Amino acid sequence: MRSVKRNVLRVATAAVASGVLTVGAVALAASAGASTLSNGGNGTAYSFRTLDNANDVTFNQLLGINDEGVIAGYFGSGAQGHPNKGYLLLPPFYSQHSYLNENFPGSVQTQVTGLNNRGVTVGFWSGMNNASMSNDNFGFVDVDGHFRNADFPTGDQASPPVDQLLGVNDSDVAVGFYTDGQGNNHGYEYNIGTTRFTSVVDPADPGTSLTAAAINDSGDVAGIYTNPSSGNTDGFLKTHGQFIDLAVPGASSTMALGVNNLDEVVGVYVPSDNSQALDGFTWTPQHGFSTVDDPNGLGTTTINGVNDLGQVVGFYVDAAGNTDGFVATPRR
Repeated sequence: MRSVKRNVLRVATAAVASGVLTVGAVALAASAGASTLSNGGNGTAYSFRTLDNANDVTFNQLLGINDEGVIAGYFGSGAQGHPNKGYLLLPPFYSQHSYLNENFPGSVQTQVTGLNNRGVTVGFWSGMNNASMSNDNFGFVDVDGHFRNADFPTGDQASPPVDQLLGVNDSDVAVGFYTDGQGNNHGYEYNIGTTRFTSVVDPADPGTSLTAAAINDSGDVAGIYTNPSSGNTDGFLKTHGQFIDLAVPGASSTMALGVNNLDEVVGVYVPSDNSQALDGFTWTPQHGFSTVDDPNGLGTTTINGVNDLGQVVGFYVDAAGNTDGFVATPRR
């Protein structure tokens, strides 16, 4: 934890107040300490805690958690006048004094989307905060408080450009995607040490739209793609030698957003009987899918990240319409 804390404190003093856009956003509420238990379908009970940055109690999203319990996220809906502002949240107390601002220097908006156990964080930033919320996006990495852009080299970018880094492993390999001029997403890996980019594709259909959202230390990648057989939006887990389609039975769409070193995948799905609902899920090779919803946001839960202890982070919409971040810890 020492290296992470040193990095985090350096970021806090060096970062400029800013913020960025969103690729699947919602809102925030005031910080709460109460815990509630919920059971996943595999018999795992979770203790939930709402975590919201007091700088904006109407919109928070928690997007990643490492094995030391450091959480990456942001506040601000991205609406004009309410830009995204990135932060890290430090354990063990997760108090309001534990939020450390992290924003790309000179940006208007920033989202911190992923972090590893070595103090490296990734995300994306924007120089815009338009009323239409159609803003430019640029991927970034932060190593020891030093920020740099990391955008896939292509001559076919969307307008405005969209490029986001969403996860990073302990080998300092990050994953993300860019959107081309035709509106298709292209997943990629980015080696922070060598600055080399590598495409992530569906081997059955390399041209399909795909987003690489998370990567574990074995190099297994989780994300979202258009299933070439059904045309549905499904999740996937790409391991060495396998491309596993992840579709919750009966769901109209499934999105895999996080993966740990045990190949436990987390994400969100839309039930076929309610296009307005969002349910969080976990998936393991041993037990398959389990629905995991925050008890304060049933039908509006998204799980974005998972660490090797099985802790998950994400967000939900509360009764007042605010988007709240949460962390859920397994009760073994």
